[in-house]
Order: sequence, then structure tokens, then C-alpha cells
Amino acid sequence: MTHPLILSLHHPAADLASVGGKGASLARLAQAGLPVPQAFFVTTSAYRDFVSAKGHTIPSDVVTLIRSAYAGLSGSVAVRSSATAEDLPDLSFAGQHDTFLNISGIESVLDAIHRCWASLWTDRAVHYRASKGLSSPDIAMAVVVQEIVPASAAGVMFTADPTTGVRDTIMVNAAWGLGEAVVSGDVTPDTYVLTGDVLRTEIADKAVMTVLVPGGTATAPVPAGKRSQAVLSAARVRELAALGRRIEELYGTPMDIEWALHNGRFVILQARPITTLPAREVWNDSLIGDYLWTCANLREAVPSVMTPATWWLARSLAVPSIGGHPTSGNIGGRFYLNVSTAMAVMTALGLGGAARRMAGQVFGRIPDDVVIPPLPMSRLAVLRATVSAAVRVARDFRAYRRNLDSLVAANPARCSALRARIAAASSTSELARLWRSDVADLLTACRTFDAGARQAGAARLGVRLAERAGPSDAALLLSGLHTPADELVSLGPVIGLARLKRGEITAEQYTEAWGHRGHDEFEISVPKPGEDPAWIKRLLDGMTSSPEELLTRQASARAAAWERLRAAHPRSAPRLARRLSRAAASARKRERARSEFARSFWVFRAFVLRAGELVGEDLFFLRFPEIIEVLDGAKAPLSSIPARKAAYEHYSALPPYPTLIRGRFDPENWSAEPAESSAITGFPGVPGVVEGVARVVSTVEEGELLRDGEILVTTVTNIGWTPLFPRAAAVVTDIGAPLSHAAIVARELGIPAVVGCGNATAVLSTGDRVRVDGGKGTVTVID
Repeated sequence: MTHPLILSLHHPAADLASVGGKGASLARLAQAGLPVPQAFFVTTSAYRDFVSAKGHTIPSDVVTLIRSAYAGLSGSVAVRSSATAEDLPDLSFAGQHDTFLNISGIESVLDAIHRCWASLWTDRAVHYRASKGLSSPDIAMAVVVQEIVPASAAGVMFTADPTTGVRDTIMVNAAWGLGEAVVSGDVTPDTYVLTGDVLRTEIADKAVMTVLVPGGTATAPVPAGKRSQAVLSAARVRELAALGRRIEELYGTPMDIEWALHNGRFVILQARPITTLPAREVWNDSLIGDYLWTCANLREAVPSVMTPATWWLARSLAVPSIGGHPTSGNIGGRFYLNVSTAMAVMTALGLGGAARRMAGQVFGRIPDDVVIPPLPMSRLAVLRATVSAAVRVARDFRAYRRNLDSLVAANPARCSALRARIAAASSTSELARLWRSDVADLLTACRTFDAGARQAGAARLGVRLAERAGPSDAALLLSGLHTPADELVSLGPVIGLARLKRGEITAEQYTEAWGHRGHDEFEISVPKPGEDPAWIKRLLDGMTSSPEELLTRQASARAAAWERLRAAHPRSAPRLARRLSRAAASARKRERARSEFARSFWVFRAFVLRAGELVGEDLFFLRFPEIIEVLDGAKAPLSSIPARKAAYEHYSALPPYPTLIRGRFDPENWSAEPAESSAITGFPGVPGVVEGVARVVSTVEEGELLRDGEILVTTVTNIGWTPLFPRAAAVVTDIGAPLSHAAIVARELGIPAVVGCGNATAVLSTGDRVRVDGGKGTVTVID
């Protein structure tokens, strides 16, 4: 068999053994239709002929072939080394072998090829191979001869963040002129980071650039007007990123890509696997800017570390960014809201003072000495960005007002039918079609449910009532949301359990009504209670108190509070009564919306489970678009799973982070610091003073150990905890606000509660005897 000495760029025989790592990669790109400058390869066979001749000149037959191939190129060329152990997934050899730029004339090309061959045996290359355990006799050198691109701009692109390992991020470095200035570190380039649809830019002061000069390249100053000018527009970054995604899909792994821009077109000069990705991804949006973040009123919905599939759903449903500043973020795998963004919008609308007063109701406790960093935007810029973001939000709220009741009524049957169709899907293609035809549309309904679940009228009313009646009576007056004629969904599980115990409903009916509600109901990797056959029995075994008796007792206390308010403010009492009635109706509507929101997430869970069964992988560590790609036959997204699973396990092992986070936050260092014991104070939840023994628990399963009359102390509660409340003498949480689950349910049942303490689980231990003052918002250790 004859081994070719020269191969064209598109030749099917241009593989690793014949044209080396760099050459094989360029051939693969060209054969896939990607924009690669014209080139030819001097193969490893030519190199071996040169070595076997034991001479100092290139064999004449090789020279003849090189001369002919070079005549087919135009302009100057780059002559690049391409060893057979180069640009591999686990070995890059970056910088170990020589490259020569802007070479003209056949004699100069032949000399450059000769020097590329010689670079295989430099001290640094030999030492590198030895350090990697490679045998030198097994290595051969090919050479790439490629048309030079007189780039106006160039740089590198990583299809995963090389520092954090995050796979859904594309990072681009760009500078003026040729890319050598970026690769060599002679210039600080612009940095563009594209995560999903969010683009962040850092425009550098680019003092120098690499330019072509006769026989090579040189460093030249950048014209003053261009030094601080962005090299790439947002549209150009997205265009380049699309090429990067194509290349990553082609190789099935994150890639390090060298690119150039010439005459308005991008060309790819080189692509190799990223060999230095960390073993786990870093999930930390606190690194992207100086913001104040909060998880109050949010951690009850998503109390644990999120899998990437859940995070994608959360981001898809989030309020749009304001001028590129996110409204929510992922910090160490946990969901946070950006208070800075919300306050910037309210302040731009002239509501800054009211926003700060309401922040405690909506975002949880924000101490007076905590500064909310402003966005680095003018008021006009914030207003413009708000108008842009408000279009979608307004559309969601219009849909909420118009469609919520009908969507709530239809959703149980819709979700049940979708789960059945998902379970019946027998192939990946069938399941992908079902996503596109029906399941993805459930996100639209979820936006409507989410809009309904975010109604905050009671926050404004709570501030007004506290001013008129004091915090204790305000808490009483804000109860009464549950009525015999119109159920408060947060109480549904415990009321339903009482009905089940009395034989008024069946276990099947209870599961249909509440099987989708749980302690971590929006994390779709967590099984739903309705999937556990023993779930209902455990609840019935632990039920000792009647929720109806608690509701009746609270109704009497509420009536007394109302009489006090009416006596003190007879003229405004009727208006306040009407507002209370509207707020109660709104709260019940909000809770129904949230329940159907959670039911819809059971469908998304079922979809990912079935996709994983068909593919044979744990797909909760992929985002939904990636899952669909895998169902369509792509393999590249699967390479992200190990690093994401490692990140999930790492962050899950850390304790929950603070409710408020300002600026850059390091979860690892924070968790290593010793907890500080201090006074325990929080929001007044429900008035009343109770002394009792604390039961400190971290999960709802641990909460089942709660005995009648003990004080439930935990990080956060949600509807999955509701059946435990009638056992508790009082409830104390680290996280929460007056509109959080713990406060709402405790108010309805008349159980004293202090929420949003921040440190209760760190200071208290099971067995401590404590005094809970729900009216003052204090918890005191007695013994």
C-alpha cells in the first residue's frame, strides 16, 4: 500500500496517523462544512521518508509534491507543526512545536517545513513527552500549510468556561489584528461570556496587536480610537458562538477554538478539546457583579441544591434581566433573587421608599445597615430596560387575570394525561416529538401559574395594618384566608388528611389532590409523595391533633383583634375590611396557582425520568434543550454529566447559605467558618408566647419525629411540612417573611411563629427549652 506524502484539506484519508492532531482536526472541520482557510498537509509518511534518508534536505519527490500543492494556494501561508500526539482530548502539546506565519515563496515554505520537523526534537518537546509517559519512537510529525488570514480581529473561544467548568457557557477572547497577541498574552483582550441568552462583556484597553510584516509578524500599537472600542458586537458574539456549538457537537466535547475575522466573515484556524476543565462545574452567579441576593420566600419552594434540569426550568420562568443584570441567580446550586435589580426598577419608577418598606414583606428581613448595591445604570437606562422586560411580564399577568381559573380547573386532567403519554412513549424520537407537540407548551401555563403565585397585595396591606393595629393584631387579621367555602391550598394537605381519617374521602382522592405537593416539590429529581405507597399511612399515623379545632380557636382570636381595630379606627375599618376580603381572595387564588405550578413540575419530572430510561443516563444533570438534543441522537451533551453531578454532590454536602448575600460569595469558605451564637430574632409571625422543648430538624423526614407540644425549629418549611404543624406548640424558621409558608399556615392555625431568624438552627439544639414570642419575633433559650 502506498502512503501519500501530501494530502488536501478535504481528503478523507487525512486522519490522526497521517496528518497529526492539528491537521486531522482541520480536516474534520472542513469536511463538516465549517469555514476553514484552504490548506494542504505534508504527511507523517513524508516526515518518515526524510528521517530514513538520514540527510539534511527534504527528498526531491517530496519537494516536487509540496511545490505543486503550494501552487494551489494564494497569498502568504502559515506553516504549522502537527504531531500525532497533538491536540488530543487529554494532551494538547500547546506551544511545544513550532509555527511560522506569513511565509511566502516555495523556498521559505520548504525551510519552514524542515524547521517544523526539527521542532519535534527540541529539549522542551522531548521533556514534555517524557513527562506524559509517551515513547518518542512512536511520535511522528506532519505539517499543515495553510493560507494566512489577514485578520482584522481574532482570538480564542471556549465552548465551556475553562475556569469554572460550566458547560453551557461560551467564553470568547477578542483583540484587534491576528490572534497571536491573545495566545501569547501580549494584550489583554475583550472578554465576552454567553450563558444561555445572557451576554456579559468586559471591554479591555487593548494597547497592542499582532500584524503581518514581510517574512512573519510583529507587534504594533493599536490606534488610540480603537483601544477601548469593543472588538465584537453582541450579534457577532452570538454568530461566533453558534459556530462554537457546531464544533462542540461535531467533537462531542468542550472545545478550545482559535478564530479570525476577515472581510466580515469568521474563519476557524484551529480547534482542540479543552484539556484543563475542572472535575466539577462551579455554579456561582454571585461572581458576576455586585448585587444583594436573597433566598427568603424562595427557599421554601426550592429548599435544596438544584439539578441543572430544574435550574433550566427556573431560568425559563424567571423575570427577564434588566439591562443584562439578572433578576435571579444560581449561587452554589441554590436559587436566589436579585434585590438590587428589583430595587433599581422600583426606584426608577419613583417608588424607592415604598420598595424598601415592602422589601421585608416580600424579600425577608433586610437590616437597616445592609446596603443594596445600585445597578451601574442611569435611571433612564433602567426605565428603558424595564419597559423591555415588562412586555413579557405584562403578558404573563394579562394571561393570569384572563385564564387562571380555567387553567387551574383543566390542569389536573391535563397533567395526568401527559404523564400517561410520557410513560407510554416507546422510543426517543417519540418522546422528543411529544415534548415539541405538548409538554413544552406546559411552560406557557406555568408562566401564568407563576404570575398568579407572585401576587403580593398582602405585602402592602400588611404594612398598613401594622401601622394601624400593631404587628400582633396585624398578623391575626391577615389570617382567615381559609374558609369552609373556599379552601386555602396551603392547608389542603392537613385538612384533607383529617377528612381522610374520618372516611369522607378515599386514599386515591387524597393522592390525586395532594400527591404532587412535597417538601422539595420544584426540584424535579426528587420523587413526589404520590410516588411513595407508604406516604399516606405515615401521615395518618402521625396525626394526633384536629386542624379544625385550631382553625376555630384562631377565628375567635381574629374576631377579637378586629373588634379592637374597629374601636380604634371606626372610620377606616370598613375600607380595611374590604381590603382584607380582597387580599384573602387573592391569597387563595395565589395558592391555587402555586399548587398547579407544582403539579406541572411532576410532568417535567416524568419526562426526564422516561428520557433517562430510554437513553440509559441520568438526565437530570442536563438542561431541557440538551435532553432533547440527546433524544434526537446527539452525544455531546452527555459529556457534561460527570462534572455537573460532581458539582451537585459537592454543593449538596454544604450547609444552606445565608439568606442575604452581598457581592462575591465563596460557599466553601463560608461553610468552613464556625457558626456564631447570638440572640435569635425574626419576623413576628403569629402572636402568642409559648414555652417548650425545641425539636431542631433539617428535613421533613426528620420532622416526623416531632412530638405533640414540641417547638418545631427548622431552616424553612413549605407545603410538605403542613401535616406536621398541628403537632407543634410553635414554629421557628431560619428563612422566611410574613408571606412565607410557615407564617401563613401558622397564622391560619393560630400557632405562634417566628420566621426569618437566620440563625435559629445554628443556635438551638433538640432538647433546649425555649420561649417563643410570636408577637415580638423573639426566641429565648430558657435552659
